[in-house]
Amino acid sequence: MLKTVCIDHINMVVKDLDESVRFYSELFGFVVMKEQPEQDSVIIGDENVKLCIYEGDSAGDRNGISHFGIHVSNFDEVLEICKRLSVPVMYDGVLDWEKSRSIYIQDPNGYEIELSEVEGGGL
Repeated sequence: MLKTVCIDHINMVVKDLDESVRFYSELFGFVVMKEQPEQDSVIIGDENVKLCIYEGDSAGDRNGISHFGIHVSNFDEVLEICKRLSVPVMYDGVLDWEKSRSIYIQDPNGYEIELSEVEGGGL
């Protein structure tokens, strides 16, 4: 069984990136932690919460949730556990991101879940 630590982040598609950054900054005091202009995206949050928000037309799909991340403490066991439980692994296995590695899976409803080695990718 995977050993969860916390919900790591939520990845969302929004209609207006600037408006969303302003909303989360003003209401929660979140700061932009990483700009990703090539993807019309930012990572915004604080030491406890991270939102990866992308501007796009598909904000209505699955209520705008692209995927959510769960930080696990036994990352090195993820592939073996998924194989044993017949959980399909997406994107050909382990992906590197910033100071972390991730493995993406899909739940039975089609929600994509990112399992991360380091909380918030080390941001």
